[in-house]
Amino acid sequence: MAQQGHQVTVLSRGKGDLASLPNVEHIVYDVTSDEPLTINATHIDGFAYCPGTINLKPFHGLKPEDFQEDFEVNVKGAIKVLQTIVKQLKKQEHSSIVFFSTVAVQQGMPFHASIAASKGALEGLTRSLAAELAPKIRVNCIALSITDTPLASRILSSEDKKEASGKRHALGRVGTAEEAAKLTCFLISDESSWMTGQVIGLDGGMSSTRSL
Repeated sequence: MAQQGHQVTVLSRGKGDLASLPNVEHIVYDVTSDEPLTINATHIDGFAYCPGTINLKPFHGLKPEDFQEDFEVNVKGAIKVLQTIVKQLKKQEHSSIVFFSTVAVQQGMPFHASIAASKGALEGLTRSLAAELAPKIRVNCIALSITDTPLASRILSSEDKKEASGKRHALGRVGTAEEAAKLTCFLISDESSWMTGQVIGLDGGMSSTRSL
């Protein structure tokens, strides 16, 4: 979106060098902290909440704290930021919200109990807010399968692991951050102006196809 000339504000824990990119303002912030959030922008057209967790453990090995940590990042963090900016979103004639879920909510997978529980809550929040905030604000959600990002580096740490993960998908490969970004831009833009309350699978076919 920055490449298209839009002004983008990024909140993330990592300091990085995002602020050096054109049309990008970077604010270092951890949504799990107790620090109050202040965003000075008075004009906000869209909001994408991208954080996620990959906490893959057998159910018997999960502690209540694991579920709590996943919920803090994936659900409470989204609520915290959105409640801070929702008034600015309402000021616009039309605005859009995009959340990120996982294919593991609809497609049962072993060792995904904690992450699927929190992302399932986020999908419920998506549909509830889509009804409550309509017609001015649209709310949609992208349900990803494994995507080649730093968050998944432990799972995709070698070409052999990437190939093995890719073979689990009908399209034969894992997803990319650019593909997720393009769909996010579409959902935030007016090109998707008659879509709300949708959970869209961006998962290489995993949620809807089976191999023979």
